[in-house]
Amino acid sequence: MQSRSHLFLLALYAFSFACSSPPEVANSLKVTPYDIHVELAWNKSPNADSYGVWVSMDDDHYTRRSVLEDTLYLDFVNDLGMEIDLNYEIRAYSGEDSTIVGKAATKTHKMTDEELLDMVQFYTFRYFWDGAEPNSGLAPERIHMDGEYPQNDAHVVTTGGSGMGIFGLISGMERGWITREQGVERFEKIAGFLEKADRFKGVWPHWINGQTGKVQPFGQKDNGGDLVESAFLIQGLIAVREYFKDGDDREKAVANRLDQLWKDMDWTWYTRDGEDVLYWHWSPEYDWDMNFPLEGYNECLITYVLAASSPTHTIDADVYHKGWARSGGIKSDKESFGYDLILKHNGAEEMGGPLFWAHYSYLGLNPMGLKDQYSDYQKLNTNHTLINRAHAVKNPNEYAGYGEDLWGLTASYSINGYNAHFPANDTGVISPTAAISSIVYTPEESLKVIKNLYYNYGKKVLGRYGFYDAMSPEHDYFPDRYLAIDQGPMVAMIENYRTGLGWKLFMGAPEVQEGLKKLGFESPSISK
Repeated sequence: MQSRSHLFLLALYAFSFACSSPPEVANSLKVTPYDIHVELAWNKSPNADSYGVWVSMDDDHYTRRSVLEDTLYLDFVNDLGMEIDLNYEIRAYSGEDSTIVGKAATKTHKMTDEELLDMVQFYTFRYFWDGAEPNSGLAPERIHMDGEYPQNDAHVVTTGGSGMGIFGLISGMERGWITREQGVERFEKIAGFLEKADRFKGVWPHWINGQTGKVQPFGQKDNGGDLVESAFLIQGLIAVREYFKDGDDREKAVANRLDQLWKDMDWTWYTRDGEDVLYWHWSPEYDWDMNFPLEGYNECLITYVLAASSPTHTIDADVYHKGWARSGGIKSDKESFGYDLILKHNGAEEMGGPLFWAHYSYLGLNPMGLKDQYSDYQKLNTNHTLINRAHAVKNPNEYAGYGEDLWGLTASYSINGYNAHFPANDTGVISPTAAISSIVYTPEESLKVIKNLYYNYGKKVLGRYGFYDAMSPEHDYFPDRYLAIDQGPMVAMIENYRTGLGWKLFMGAPEVQEGLKKLGFESPSISK
């Protein structure tokens, strides 16, 4: 007869066995339900060649949805219904063997507009967090989900695109997608890389090799300092400095390092021996051969604002007024679709240029209520957006899909490689970043495009890093590819629309305030 102590030990063992968790791999499946899709993520399984995603609506009869080598999958389930209960299994395949490595139940739900924006912003944030080049922490120029990297550029980081994405990293900390400590660690890595990377009078090149820090030529003669791309970068870094400057000792140390990078930039050098205009490029090998003066209007306004704001190498106000504004020649009396163009869009003076001109300079520089003697910048960018939209609604080329819920022409991938799309150069290719990044100017109109893209195009246009770079129903063109300079404005402008975070940080920088006053700007964001 067994003793009571022995029976107690057996019972305790049985209880412990029943309550203990199975191995981590068997519980690794995480499901995140949305409206028409479910995101599934699981741990890598040793020796697995591939994974099968299986789903059941009754926890009995399972159907295979996909076989893939990745450990993240977006399952668009609108073919199964709406607001549905789903049971998932992930099966790891190794040769002829199959093992269930994860199971989970979930239910799709109707999303509010706020939830939809949150999903789009979070997905796009991941380009700059999960998709970052590992050594530098900066943004890769492009990510092709088909696994192909042209020009062997898997480790090429983009200076400007990184600066744009930095606003997304800040919002990631603010929204709890990453911890503040994780953010500090990432910016320590970024600061360390940028301190050692090639610089030309304190100015970085357009592209940098993320493994070596050496310049990666953007073109034969474009192998030195790129003032405009560096302006986009430092715009973001100044916002980070403001975010961390009153933090703990570690955060203050990062802020100080970023501040020094800002102070190292010699803006006056790029006036080419004191001319009243800034130049885009300088090369130690080709000197000023690129010969690209920054004359408005295009995407480069932020370059002059920063050059005037520099605490160490500031430009005279005349460089802005005589160079960028061309002594008043920047003004336009043209109008299109009933909207005043206001400023002359270089090379696109009838219906405006690509929409990134309304985005890149304004991720930190707040255009709302911003005015100078040449323009009301809120009106300028709103009109630019509405003209671009009106062209698509009119649709003179009768391209498939165009209309009130599908518009937006800007620079992106295209049917002929890469193209700067705008009304006078319309090939039937829509770039999601165009309408989405304009949400600060046209919230209702932009939200219509977001809903159309998600609910009607779904998996054709949405992947793990947000909406893909371009699409065209006319050409049945749906490339699963991303560009940093298009993802960055989306994540930054959605946050500015929701909270104004990027604008508050950048416009709160004391030297930016002084630089804007120096150039004659007025804004509710500028202290009196």
